[in-house]
Amino acid sequence: MSPLVSPAAGEAEFAHWTDDRQDGFVLGMLLECDDDFVSGSVLCDKLDVPRAELLKRLDSLRARGYVIQASGGRGYRLAGMPAGLSEREIAPLLGTAEIGRTIRHYAELASTNDEAHRLAELGARHGEVVVAELQTQGRGRRGRPWLAPPGKSIALSVVLRPSIAAARAPEITLAAAVAVCEAARELGAPTARIKWPNDVECGGRKLSGILTELRAEGDRIRHVVVGIGLNCGLLPEDFPEDLFDQATSLRIEKGEEVPRALACARLLEALDEWLALHEVEGFAPVRDRWRQLSSTLGRRVRITLEPGLLEGDAVDLADDGALLVRTPDEALTRVMAGDVTHCKVL
Repeated sequence: MSPLVSPAAGEAEFAHWTDDRQDGFVLGMLLECDDDFVSGSVLCDKLDVPRAELLKRLDSLRARGYVIQASGGRGYRLAGMPAGLSEREIAPLLGTAEIGRTIRHYAELASTNDEAHRLAELGARHGEVVVAELQTQGRGRRGRPWLAPPGKSIALSVVLRPSIAAARAPEITLAAAVAVCEAARELGAPTARIKWPNDVECGGRKLSGILTELRAEGDRIRHVVVGIGLNCGLLPEDFPEDLFDQATSLRIEKGEEVPRALACARLLEALDEWLALHEVEGFAPVRDRWRQLSSTLGRRVRITLEPGLLEGDAVDLADDGALLVRTPDEALTRVMAGDVTHCKVL
């Protein structure tokens, strides 16, 4: 899905591509080289374009904030990525069909979810993304605040217009959780797993949170907003003392910096892929993959409900997204919403 897998094109075809696609193709080839230099002649041969056109694309990428080194006799290599998260920086990295084709970037917002809802009510199309460098009133599930230090995290929301009944909205949440978990693994967090329903964690420490909200009329969905918060460049000392042993980041998990533009592009690509699969094949493939990635199934859990407390063994995910919990009296209870605490592995 990323630009680096695009097939080679002749000069005439390349000339008709958009600037984003042309830049993305060149950037993809530089990314494939794993920090090694690639000669200009090789790049020109793969693109089937003259050297002048290659230099034009390299200059365009530099203008977007990409650091490209040139060495006589060795060629070019990608030495750095832009710090920002605007469409200009992300677009060359992004290979999606629908999600992220429009990215609205803000220096500061109270809540990306609130802004996405506002834009959706004004007619924003399926797949439009809202991303903020600083989110002052970001929230997680049940209204809890979400820590998102500028420059070290990703706070984004996506407007969706799914053609499903409102009762099936939880499927979108679970598909988003699978997408975020898959992207996190690709980006350097191989132990990432999903805590029901939609927290992504590594070894019990939270890496990402997802908040899905919808607006509906009866059983008809007007729109859905999926909010994603991802800890990207935070170090242990960046977390408050009370979260020190409860949270992690891509940088901590991988042991090195992960460019936010790349992380954002991979998040949107994974979301695009899993939502498209859900639309075509329904919830079954999402449910199967969620089970494989779950850190909750097969554990004794304690669930805070409204009202009350439920304790038992998390045994499965129902075909509507409910968590199936077997209580000590052997009753099988369906849980559609609640705060889960993992107690022990069965």
